[in-house]
Amino acid sequence: MRSLLTLLVLLSSALLLQVASGDEASPVERGRASSDATSPDVAPATPPENDLDHLPKGRKFPPFGVFHTSDEVSPGHVLIAPLSSGFTYLLDNDGKIVHQWEANCRPGQSAYLLEDGSLLRAGKVDNFGQFPATTGSGGRIQKYDWDGHLTWDFVSSSAYRMSHHDIEPMPNGNVLCIVWESYLREVAEQAGRNPDRLVGDVLWFEAIFELKPKGLDEAEIVWKWSLRDHVVQNFDETKDNFGQPSEHPELADINYMLRPVADWVHMNSIDYNPDLDQIMVGSRSLSEFWIIDHSTTIEEAKGHTGGRSGRGGDLLYRWGNPEVYGRGTDDDRMLFNPHDANWIPKGLPGAGHVLVFNNGIAQTEQHFSSADEITLPLLDDGTYLLEDGKAYGPSDLTWTFEDPGRLFSPRISGAQRMPNGNTLICSGTQHLLLEVTPKAKIVWMYRNPPRFYEPPKSNRRGQSSGPQISPSDLTKEEQDALRIEGGVPLEEGGTMFRVVKYPPDYAAFKGRLPKGK
Repeated sequence: MRSLLTLLVLLSSALLLQVASGDEASPVERGRASSDATSPDVAPATPPENDLDHLPKGRKFPPFGVFHTSDEVSPGHVLIAPLSSGFTYLLDNDGKIVHQWEANCRPGQSAYLLEDGSLLRAGKVDNFGQFPATTGSGGRIQKYDWDGHLTWDFVSSSAYRMSHHDIEPMPNGNVLCIVWESYLREVAEQAGRNPDRLVGDVLWFEAIFELKPKGLDEAEIVWKWSLRDHVVQNFDETKDNFGQPSEHPELADINYMLRPVADWVHMNSIDYNPDLDQIMVGSRSLSEFWIIDHSTTIEEAKGHTGGRSGRGGDLLYRWGNPEVYGRGTDDDRMLFNPHDANWIPKGLPGAGHVLVFNNGIAQTEQHFSSADEITLPLLDDGTYLLEDGKAYGPSDLTWTFEDPGRLFSPRISGAQRMPNGNTLICSGTQHLLLEVTPKAKIVWMYRNPPRFYEPPKSNRRGQSSGPQISPSDLTKEEQDALRIEGGVPLEEGGTMFRVVKYPPDYAAFKGRLPKGK
């Protein structure tokens, strides 16, 4: 039987952040502003811990639930969907559940609360086919009303396609999703892929679908963009798409590969800007995000002309790793395995800028995570400044929060700007949420409990999915000491893909939550 010690070992890898009580941040590399406990302006304060007096001396748990708050935290409710649970929770600033939904499948991965009170969520199908059961697979998009009734359940997968990671609700009621499209080796080679860089017999291209929900379980594809139509290669002039990547920053180099897998791009986020009618997608594997014109027709999206920009489905902008398109080196890289690239919405501080969770990679310059904000070089015509032969700017960050040695999530995670100018950060693998001021002061912290499995789970190959704790491994006293009163149950905790916070006056809450909640 796994003991309480096992749980402590598991949790010890989740960083216990200290509360930065000072106002000013310390500037570090690349113009960054961070929480720095070594700065004379930032005095560390140890947050309260859930002590268990009956445990051997010195053995403590990280705090679960809200373990630091202040009057500077933004009001509102946080929507969280633990990745190992079928529940989605709406939490108040005290970490208490004010509403919840129970779905018939696990998340796959994101969830949103719509203005009509509906929950829009990505879900996981039962049969993943050639696609992995992990790494963001989904294949299902669902909508539940406020009372938990399933009103739409669309299977967005087939033998060679699967929606994954993220979805995006649109103002017209449609839903954007990112989709893996699997093509055979022959197709990839004809497109210019170096055969030596193919792993197995398929290559996955990314696509974006706009879905119009129909009935209870159907959808119409009303718009589509495919990466297959916008690649370049300098490997074989006898194949399609031949050209120099450095001369075509509007195209993706089909042979640039940081990970030897079929999923060579690994998009993990999608956002929509209704004022520009543009889409933003993020790539973990290429360590950059792209902006694409959505005003095109389906046919125009396949080509290089048309739409408001006049550039069809070509990339209007890209940022994070100019080495990918031959206009920089590793020294110019700004993003490292990023997640959740998103426009700051109109009406919020920094509106029109981009926020992104910069996950970081061990043994690199960015060996920690940060929430980064950049100012886009947007031109009046809706395109973006690019000087001849140079990479897209900016070369400096507008704002950032980092805490090296304490804040690090190698995957998942996100960042969201609040109406009061604060930024809500989700460090997903640390089970951690924190809200910080523009001056990098931490004003609120919440830790989701790790999930306790009963019984332990196995993956689809029948193998154990890693060390897990069952409630039966702990005494009732130990369990009670860990539980968050009125919060997420221990049996439904776990990592978070990202979270979304909604202000108290959000339309979904009108007539549904008590005033002041």
